[in-house]
Amino acid sequence: MTTDGEYYYGVGRRKTAAAQVRLYPGGEGAVIVNGQPMERFFDRSRDRQAVVGPLVVAGLGSYTVTAVVHGGGITGQAGAVSQGLARALVRLNPDLRAALRRGGYLTRDPREKERKKPGLKRARKAPQYTKR
Repeated sequence: MTTDGEYYYGVGRRKTAAAQVRLYPGGEGAVIVNGQPMERFFDRSRDRQAVVGPLVVAGLGSYTVTAVVHGGGITGQAGAVSQGLARALVRLNPDLRAALRRGGYLTRDPREKERKKPGLKRARKAPQYTKR
């Protein structure tokens, strides 16, 4: 694995997860997340497909991808890596922007957990009303 030299960088975020992604040209197509192979870090195939989605849309496979991701849950981290990889691909080749935008890989998912309000059980669930 060649992780020295020139690389393309992208930051991705989803919910409370943030990922810093580096894209190295001329690699063997490995995806490393927090020092582990992607297959070991992401157990679910849906998360693995989300991570490599931008590479599939771009039609590129001979790039080594390394990602450092923290915060959030597993699916949020997969979405963050996916967005970071898409942003790195746009830096590599700006012509890919339209295809990645159509696939939804460049749009940040802004949904966050709503805070709990006083007097309620959760963000919106009120205690049961009792007449007597």
